[in-house]
Amino acid sequence: MSDSKLVPVFDGHNDTLLRLYQSKDADVEKLFIEGQRGGHIDLPRARQGGFAGGMFAIFPPPVEKSKRSAVPTSPTDTEPLANEVPRADALTSTIAMASILFRLERASALTVCRSAADVRSAMAKGSLAAVFHIEGAEAIDPELTMLDVLYAAGLRSLGIVWSRPNVFGHGVPFRFPSSPDTGPGLTEAGKALVKACNQLRIMIDLSHLNEKGFRDVAAISDAPLVATHSNVHAICGHPRNLIDWQLDAIRDTGGMVGLNFATGFLREDGRMNADTSLDIMVRHVESLLQKLGEDGVGLGSDFDGAMIPAAIGDVAGLPRLIDAFAARGFGSALIEKIAYRNWIGMLEKTIG
Repeated sequence: MSDSKLVPVFDGHNDTLLRLYQSKDADVEKLFIEGQRGGHIDLPRARQGGFAGGMFAIFPPPVEKSKRSAVPTSPTDTEPLANEVPRADALTSTIAMASILFRLERASALTVCRSAADVRSAMAKGSLAAVFHIEGAEAIDPELTMLDVLYAAGLRSLGIVWSRPNVFGHGVPFRFPSSPDTGPGLTEAGKALVKACNQLRIMIDLSHLNEKGFRDVAAISDAPLVATHSNVHAICGHPRNLIDWQLDAIRDTGGMVGLNFATGFLREDGRMNADTSLDIMVRHVESLLQKLGEDGVGLGSDFDGAMIPAAIGDVAGLPRLIDAFAARGFGSALIEKIAYRNWIGMLEKTIG
């Protein structure tokens, strides 16, 4: 696919801010703008792959080890839930990664977008459109005072949990095979958080949340249900993936799911193995389309946060996935919906 024919991609989830934070490099702007070996996203490779932007996640990492090592490559059905992260540690890393996001904006590497209109404007100008997202709300206090501060700073999308417990709810463990029914639902503080996000128009991300927590959000929220980076449990029986009733609930609210590129959530054997074909990715998308319709499916790569298929490699390999969609018979209008239009439409409905 030539550059002139690149389909722009607005992606539901990446962990690039975490990678830059953990690099401990003083000049993260240079790392991102000039590019580097390793990782999945930097500015040169983004241009090469047609990456137009997405939800830039802030993930408070485990205190003693990185997120990547916290995810088993060959999970069993007895994997424990990851340990809770103390709020002080989470607040430190969350603020540090937010600082990196705004430093990248000052360096003209991207535009922090607070509305769907901002995303459209940034894309029209050729600037990476970055939506401030948090994955795991450990930095937010139960009284939600920090939520107001983060919203004022630009937070527009929030995953209540990662795959661990916090004061608001419980995530799912990296267990395989397993249903997502792995623990209790939202706490009272978690229910208050959902209501506050609705009031502020912060999009709630259901990825990583367990089944009972999902039910609680569905019962409380007045916004479309969204899972930014999850797949189909009927194909890959990992608790990170969505079972039929969850997909039905997302469909019934006019919600959306972003395809996660993490191989352990794609493969039928649940293994993190880069030798994973594009065919299985297309199969998940076809299943999502069948359940959710053409307006309910996007991409949620998990770039810089997971092992992805070697056939894609990094963000520069996105055109190969687009080509795989075309080879399966997806028309150009549908491909554009999956690649970027559906996410922009969902942001319009959720954050405004």
